[in-house]
Amino acid sequence: MKPRELRDLSAEELAAKEKEFREEEFKLRFKHATGQLEKTARLRLLRREIARVKTIMREKEASQ
Repeated sequence: MKPRELRDLSAEELAAKEKEFREEEFKLRFKHATGQLEKTARLRLLRREIARVKTIMREKEASQ
């Protein structure tokens, strides 16, 4: 997701997105460990998405 799209979400929606991304990352890590993951770049992208969500959550928290 683009940062602009994430900034339009509420705090609850951001928390849900983070949880969704973490669950997907967890599943992909297992696939990677067993050698079943073909697109390893997705792991890197998910880590970036999680960081992006956490950054925006922090920005919203600081602005209140």
